[in-house]
Amino acid sequence: MSKTTTSLLVQGYEVVIGFETHAQLATQSKIFSRAATAFGAEPNTQACAVDLALPGTLPVMNREAVACAIRFGLAVGSHVAERSVFARKNYFYPDLPKGYQISQFEIPVVQGGAVSFFLGDEKKTVRLVRAHLEEDAGKSLHEDFIGQSGIDLNRAGTPLLEIVTEPDIRSSAEAVAYAKELHKIVTWIGICDGNMQEGSFRCDANVSVRKPGQPLGTRREIKNLNSFKFMQQAIDYEVRWQIEQIEDGHAIQQATVLFDPDSGETRAMRTKEDAADYRYFPDPDLPPLVIARDWVAQVQAAMPELPRAMAERFVAQYGLPEYDATTLTQSPAMAAYFETAAQASGQAKMASNWVMGEVSRRLNAEERGIAEAPVSAAQLGALLQRIADGTVSNNAAKQVMDALWSGEGANGQVQDARAQIDAVIEAKGLKQVSDSGAIEKIIDEVMAANAEMVAQFRAGKDKAFNALVGQVMKASKGKANPQQVNDLLRQKLG
Repeated sequence: MSKTTTSLLVQGYEVVIGFETHAQLATQSKIFSRAATAFGAEPNTQACAVDLALPGTLPVMNREAVACAIRFGLAVGSHVAERSVFARKNYFYPDLPKGYQISQFEIPVVQGGAVSFFLGDEKKTVRLVRAHLEEDAGKSLHEDFIGQSGIDLNRAGTPLLEIVTEPDIRSSAEAVAYAKELHKIVTWIGICDGNMQEGSFRCDANVSVRKPGQPLGTRREIKNLNSFKFMQQAIDYEVRWQIEQIEDGHAIQQATVLFDPDSGETRAMRTKEDAADYRYFPDPDLPPLVIARDWVAQVQAAMPELPRAMAERFVAQYGLPEYDATTLTQSPAMAAYFETAAQASGQAKMASNWVMGEVSRRLNAEERGIAEAPVSAAQLGALLQRIADGTVSNNAAKQVMDALWSGEGANGQVQDARAQIDAVIEAKGLKQVSDSGAIEKIIDEVMAANAEMVAQFRAGKDKAFNALVGQVMKASKGKANPQQVNDLLRQKLG
C-alpha cells in the first residue's frame, strides 16, 4: 500500500475519519476572566483567581469570544443558536484546577454547516456537526523536571472553539485538505492566529475502518496533531494498524492514541471516554448564552469576503483557472497582492503566474510572507505592463525583479511604480529593441555569417531556424523583440 491513502478503499477496507479541531480564539483575555492570553509568558504568571478556581470566584463570559463563534458560524453556513448552554465536563487531571472544564454539550452555539474544498480537481464537502465554546486546560510539563512533572496554568481558561465534523472524510489526503481549508477559514476571518507550533490550532482525528456497506467500525482518536505532515503520517499508520489487527482476528478497542513523529507510530494513551463518563450538567454559575439576531446581523455586515467566494470571483472577473484562484486565496495578503498587480497591469493571468511563480519562489527561499515582499504589488503591476507593451522581454523582466528585490527602487504606490520600473530598465539597459530596421540589420549580418544554416533551413531542416533565431538574439544581447525576430527572419528566408 502506498503511504498516502488517496483511494476510497485500502486493502478492501473503507477509511472513515471525523475531525475535532480546537481553534484558540484571538481574544486579549480569557474566556471567563480578565487574565491575558499571550503565548510564551513565564509559567503561572497569567493565571488569575478565576482560572485557578479559588473559592468565591465566578466566571464571566467574554463577549469577544462569542463574536468569534458567530463569525465562524456565518463563514461556514451554520445556524448560530439564539440560546446555548454551558456545561461542566467533569474529569480529573493535574492541570485542570477545578476538576471540571466549562464547555457546551447539549446546546452548542454553532450548529451544522459545512466546509468545502478541492482535492485535486474534485470538490469535496465535509459536514459539520457543531462548534462550541469552551475553556482550555493548563499544561503539564514532563521534560523540565527529573522524575517530576510541572504544572503551568497560563493556558487555563484560554477560549477555544471546538469544531466537530460528521465522519465524512475518506482518506488521509482528504483529511489534510479539510484541515488546511479550516485553518484558512479561521485565520482569514481573524478568529485564530492558526499557529500550530504554539497549539493555537490543534486537530484530533477519529479514525476507523470497515468493509464497504458494513456499519461504522470502532474508532480510535489520534490526539493533538499539530502539523499537516504529521497528520497524514499518523492517519496512514493508524489505518494500516487497524486493518492488520482486524485481519489478524483482533477487535479494535476504542481508545485515545498519540502519534510519535520519531517512530512514525501511534500508541494508545487511554481507553476512550464517552459522554456519560464526563457527567455533564449545566454550569450553575453561568446563565444560558442568548444571542440577539441584530448582533448576528452586525457581525455579518462586518465579515470580509470569504476565500471560497473570492476564488469564484477571481474565476469570473479575471478569467483565472480554478487552480490559480484557489492558490491565490490562501491568505488575504496574497489575494490583495494579486488583485492590486492584476488591476495595475490589466494582465490578470500574467499577474497570477508571477505571484504564484517568481514572487512565491523568492519568498519561500527566504522564508518570508507576502506582506514582507520587497517588491510592491504596484511595482509588479507596472513591470507586467512593460512586458505586455513590449518594452522588456520576460527574461529582462526577471532581471528588473532581481534589482527591485535587492532594493534598487523604493517600494512605491501606483503613481510612482511605473517611473521606478522605467528607471531600472533604463539604468540596466534592458529595454527591448523593437525597431524593425535595427533588427533587420542584425538578421542580415547573422544570415551572412551563417550561410550553411540558411541553406539547411531552405532544404527543409526546421531546427536550423531556431539556431538562427538564437544567433540573432545573441547578437542583440537578448534585447531584440523575439516575436519580431521570428517574423522578420521568416520573411527574409522566404
